Amino acid sequence: MSVDEVDGTGAEDAGWEVEPGDESGAAVVAAVGRQMKLWRESKGLSAVEFGALIGYGEDLIRKIERGARIPRPEYLDKADEAMGASGLISAMKRDVEEVRYPKQVRSLAKLEARAVEFSLYSNSNIHGLLQTEEFARALLRTWRPAYGSEELERYVAARVQRTGVLEKGPGPEFSFIQEEATLKRPIGGRMVLRRQLERLLEVGDLPNVEIQVMPTEHADHPGTAGLIEILKFGDGTGVGRSDGDFNGRPVSDLKRLRILDLRYGIIRSKALTPVESRDFIEQLLGET
Repeated sequence: MSVDEVDGTGAEDAGWEVEPGDESGAAVVAAVGRQMKLWRESKGLSAVEFGALIGYGEDLIRKIERGARIPRPEYLDKADEAMGASGLISAMKRDVEEVRYPKQVRSLAKLEARAVEFSLYSNSNIHGLLQTEEFARALLRTWRPAYGSEELERYVAARVQRTGVLEKGPGPEFSFIQEEATLKRPIGGRMVLRRQLERLLEVGDLPNVEIQVMPTEHADHPGTAGLIEILKFGDGTGVGRSDGDFNGRPVSDLKRLRILDLRYGIIRSKALTPVESRDFIEQLLGET
């Protein structure tokens, strides 16, 4: 956790940096910052005095007020109490709830929120929707160039928030196919992997989720080109992407979606059944 040392005292970081190029997010944060400044000035408080009231440094107060920093929910709650705002400041948490996540992740989360059917094949890592928080953190720490601590936590929080789509009601239908190797790589160490395997068994028990394992010995399948993700929506449209096609970009035209559907169907037919996959994961868990 980062701290602000500007005034010589340590204080919990008040928020996240605004992502470069996120114009819509920056507009929301700027509006919230202006409101925060108006509240402070209406109480006749300087930035230093206000910071002392809620336990943050002057530099962080001013960054939030000029829209250079996204306030955390607890910051807004403390400000609301200090100002006697009766929930009006805390209500702004809804405005910043989405923009605290990176723009790319927000766009993906919006698509996932609309989808009624997911077809997801992963050959290098356990899919993000299936990851535990500690596994996600350990995995993201392996990426290069390395994330800073604040950026890392933003991406972890965004990934955890996305997993809520698994249990929303009415639930979409999920089909996950995981390559065997992704279930054996001890990202974060043996205990982190054990808890991740337990999470797979837990999610696999949901009535709208099927998890299948592709054994390494099943080499004759079209998943060697890379991951495949297909989302289908209630209006009959869809979007998909594959590492090995279309330059990895999302596609929505029917011809290209049919190609991904065909490929995914073949992979699914060659993987272990959901029951066999559960037995396989339980065996791995016993060996880990």
